[in-house]
Amino acid sequence: MSIRGLRRQLLGDLDKLRDPAGYLRAGWPRYNTLFGRDSLISAWQTLGIDPSIARATLLVLAKYQGESNDDVSEEQPGKILHEYRFERAAQAELPGWKFPYYGSVDSTPLFLIVASAYITRTGDRELLSNLWPAIGRAHDWMMEFGDLDGDGFIEYRSRNPAALFHQGWKDGSDDHLRISPPVAMVEVQGYAVMAHRGFAELAERSGEKDEADRARELADGLQSALIRAFWWAEAGTFYLALDGKKRPRAAVTSNPGHLLVTGALERPIARSVVDRLFRTDMWTPYGIRTHASSEPDFNPYGYHTGTVWPHDNWMIYKGLQTSGFRREAGRIREALLNARDALGKIPELYSVVDDSIVDLSVSPRGRTQSNPVQAWASAGLLEMIASADEASL
Repeated sequence: MSIRGLRRQLLGDLDKLRDPAGYLRAGWPRYNTLFGRDSLISAWQTLGIDPSIARATLLVLAKYQGESNDDVSEEQPGKILHEYRFERAAQAELPGWKFPYYGSVDSTPLFLIVASAYITRTGDRELLSNLWPAIGRAHDWMMEFGDLDGDGFIEYRSRNPAALFHQGWKDGSDDHLRISPPVAMVEVQGYAVMAHRGFAELAERSGEKDEADRARELADGLQSALIRAFWWAEAGTFYLALDGKKRPRAAVTSNPGHLLVTGALERPIARSVVDRLFRTDMWTPYGIRTHASSEPDFNPYGYHTGTVWPHDNWMIYKGLQTSGFRREAGRIREALLNARDALGKIPELYSVVDDSIVDLSVSPRGRTQSNPVQAWASAGLLEMIASADEASL
């Protein structure tokens, strides 16, 4: 398929997922509703294509921003929701949950990141004025509720045993990551650094210089703490997480690749992380795995323990681009184009076994089933095409 034809296909995917309110629903046929993390990342990906998606996403998530404490829904003041299944039939599929459901550790910092990126790109002062109270509450949540033990890191611990146990992007209802809570995921700390800095920029635009200065100090302190606590020198990358006793979860994963886009890494450390991502136990002809094949719990069909996720690769790709690793970014772009050519689509996730791609949206393996259409997969590849076109001009 030509690039022009692929662009039409991907735009068609997004049209299929676009809600009448303007935001992108997470996927089809499953997850065809509002998700905090998914909708924000797909809004980030489409900023240069259609910034109205980000505007609509920020507005709808601010509408449902947490106001009180609720153990069942895991709502907290200022928190951005994980998902909202609006129809009763859809809610009934998850007994014991309460909607809107707020069990996401990263939707709130991502809200600040996307708000900053959108305002910086568009100069939409009206939206900034309207959203400023929600932006302030989201930033307050990071400090008042996100840091469970006062060590400066953003952590999660489920308050509803019927809902999500893990609450980063590699979420799930059981302990598939083998980390005891409260859990501090490595990429979340990078998001938090970026969110503090994004908030500082928005505060300055709003005339709140003291707030901006405080947020920059928080970002600098967290960046230093992240390097000290999470750097895994022997492996040349970062630990996946710290558990509730501050013990590192030592596993080679894709998560440290997300730090590249946050601006939290100096060049020598970034170079080491990049090199580790492209070693043969992580790299495949169709993208970077979530989990290294050298790890004892690797499973090429594991939802988060060995499959390849296009949106995960986009996060790494964007970080490679912004950090100056353009050759490596090009490798990821070509790998995802190869995946789309092989499958005829770019689904939520897929497997790579012996360098051959396996379509998990057609042939699920165990509990791992892939959505054939997923917003952050289609939007990510669309942005890769657009950014490569811009770079060639």
